[in-house]
Amino acid sequence: MTATLRSLVFCDVDETLIRDKSMLGFLRFYFAGRHGGRGTRHAEGTCRRLAGLLSAGADRAEANRAYYEAWKGQQAAEVAQWGVRWLAVRQQEGGFYVERTRAEVLRHRADGTGIVLVSGSFPAVLDPIAADIGAAHLLCSRPEVHEGVFTGRLEDGPVIAEGKRRAVHSLLARYPHIRPADCHAYGDHVSDLPMLTAVGHPTVVGEDPQLLTALPGVRVIPVP
Repeated sequence: MTATLRSLVFCDVDETLIRDKSMLGFLRFYFAGRHGGRGTRHAEGTCRRLAGLLSAGADRAEANRAYYEAWKGQQAAEVAQWGVRWLAVRQQEGGFYVERTRAEVLRHRADGTGIVLVSGSFPAVLDPIAADIGAAHLLCSRPEVHEGVFTGRLEDGPVIAEGKRRAVHSLLARYPHIRPADCHAYGDHVSDLPMLTAVGHPTVVGEDPQLLTALPGVRVIPVP
């Protein structure tokens, strides 16, 4: 199927395609469900640490690395199973997707465009979402696994900011018949700017002021 794609649409996930901050939501869901009170304390402590890093001026890439340290020692296959469960629960609760983004991305797919999810989150969370919307590719952070267990490190750098641009360019190199100028991208945060400027048709989801300033006249999807 991918060999016949006419174009690609690159879509950030958190607060662009879905309303959740998936990494934090899944962190709480997994550790509370799998490890009870001890897991809840671990998840909340991790969230406080990440908030502290960001408030002290750390960039999202640094916080992304710190996030994956919290997964050290967890069984990768079991975490993946919990990712499927998390999506099912969130969909039952309703309001999971940003419906206009989802509808537009699915229209692209119907026109022969391949959906590419681009995120600093990881496959345990993203694989079920990718399957649900029929994504052709997933570009994301990938935790290192040793003997089936997360080490707390990443295989490569986080897929954040410039990491997103590099991932987009790397994938486009596999499709020499597709011009970046013909591709679309959706993002909600200034850290998505490198991805949005790598294609010809960027769309901002929401009203991030830094992103709107950097892309004057850009197409915007308002989020109620």
